[in-house]
Amino acid sequence: MPWDFETEPEFQQKLDWMRSFIDEQLIPLEPMLGRAPAEEWALVKRHLQQQVKAQGLWACHLDPALGGPGFGQMKLALMHELIGRCPYSMEIFGNQAPDSGNSELLATGANEAQKERWLWPNIAGTLRSAFALTEPFEAGADPTRLRTTARRDGDDWVIDGHKWFCTNGSFADFIIVMAETNPEGRPYQHASMFVVEKGTPGLNIVRDIPTMREPDPVFGELGNHAEILFESCRVPAENLIGNPGDGFILAQKRLGGGRIHHAMRWIGLAKRALEITCERAVSRESHGRRLADHQMVQGFIFDSRSEIEAARLITFQAAWKMDRVGARAARADISMAKATASRMLLAVLDRGIQVCGALGYSGDLPLEEWYRTNRFGPIGDGPDEVHKVVVVKDTLKGIEPVEGWPTAHIPSRREASQRDFAQLLQEARRSTS
Repeated sequence: MPWDFETEPEFQQKLDWMRSFIDEQLIPLEPMLGRAPAEEWALVKRHLQQQVKAQGLWACHLDPALGGPGFGQMKLALMHELIGRCPYSMEIFGNQAPDSGNSELLATGANEAQKERWLWPNIAGTLRSAFALTEPFEAGADPTRLRTTARRDGDDWVIDGHKWFCTNGSFADFIIVMAETNPEGRPYQHASMFVVEKGTPGLNIVRDIPTMREPDPVFGELGNHAEILFESCRVPAENLIGNPGDGFILAQKRLGGGRIHHAMRWIGLAKRALEITCERAVSRESHGRRLADHQMVQGFIFDSRSEIEAARLITFQAAWKMDRVGARAARADISMAKATASRMLLAVLDRGIQVCGALGYSGDLPLEEWYRTNRFGPIGDGPDEVHKVVVVKDTLKGIEPVEGWPTAHIPSRREASQRDFAQLLQEARRSTS
């Protein structure tokens, strides 16, 4: 099968438009983030979103039945590489987390009435969502151990539990909550998904958690991570998504493609960080030479570029494979892409900060903020350690243990090698006689 690194001319035009739009209209607005009045920023954001919609590039992660173009993961990967250049551009293109994953979950599991109530407004951006899975007293990497419960009581479900690090939890109009409904179904058929709307009695937002990105969060702001108590939180039976016990099946619907998109956005941001690093390297002199002429800085640039390109090819392979055989068969490739790209970005940012010196460490360049924000990358969406286990298990499939010497042991193979060589030598002499 031929391997082609070119993109179809029609789609390349879309990518070219995205690159110009992001670099010329979105990136210049970054210094205004958090500074412009909220109503003015909302007006500008809608204006920018309309330009994206006019290009047919809104919410492209969705299938055509949901209003998306059905591009497939390979094209989406190319798009997200560009979107990653500007951290807030996900909002402009309608594929921001956790809304993007939640819309895929609802598209898969929700009935028509639920779609009308939550999915379509979520896709349109008129309702914002959150996803409550992680709990403070159980490992987030092992959702089979979740403690939050939901019990049926007449026409309602009553949810009790403690969630935390729920992105946009204090901001969202509704939260999709994963809770245990059948303990006997452990490990993978015991949990279900429920929609809990903002203002529901028993839904108590404790606080927005301080993080490396935002040590002093303002409660209720977009992008914060909430701690939540569900205390006899009563929701109607029709708020159950799918069937009882479908929680893990539904959760997988929002993860595979999302991890590829995360990886490509990290790659896009790493490329921009490298651009900042290189500009500094050719502009600054030290000890009579440009920084770019010092071997250590050259080493930094080489390592960053080669790691970016390696992560990019790994992620493209995952996207290509997912398009052809599905997320399940591409699971190891997706895990490899997520774990490789998340660590790569931090390494590239760290080198960039080092090359830029005090300026890189300061808030006058975006590198330090990007580092703080993306340090969560190796933790979120499944910690890298879990993804590495997935890759290792896949790598070890079909490998059988041996007794005694390894199969590649040269002295043990010599006698058979001599026989093979002698036989081939006879055949070669016969063929030339």
